[in-house]
Amino acid sequence: MNPLTKKRTKAVLIDSVIAGFVSYGVEQLVRKKVKSEFVHAVVTPTLLTYVMEACQMSRGGQTIGYKLMGLELKNDDGTAVTAKQALQRALYRDTSSAVRYLKDRKHFEQEEGAVLPHDARYHMYVREKN
Repeated sequence: MNPLTKKRTKAVLIDSVIAGFVSYGVEQLVRKKVKSEFVHAVVTPTLLTYVMEACQMSRGGQTIGYKLMGLELKNDDGTAVTAKQALQRALYRDTSSAVRYLKDRKHFEQEEGAVLPHDARYHMYVREKN
């Protein structure tokens, strides 16, 4: 695994931990109003993770994890990522991205971790922030 991919992995882990704490806090706030365990176990954490990522990425191309790892997400033309783009990218990453990576692994490995399938689909790349 190349260095950029390792940093991306660490950033995602950091963001996952943060989203878990936020999700737990929200769950405690709405537990009395929402009785469904499915909502608490699946809907709330998933929704919060996507919303948090989209909001953070649309404000400078960085989540907290990306910022701590010194990374940023940009469009191929160098412009900032919008919340809609970040949300679409996250949804694709968590659904079909792995299949595309396995089909064309050599191509994505040549990109040295800057472009993975969910980045390529939405014309984005990750770079180390200067």
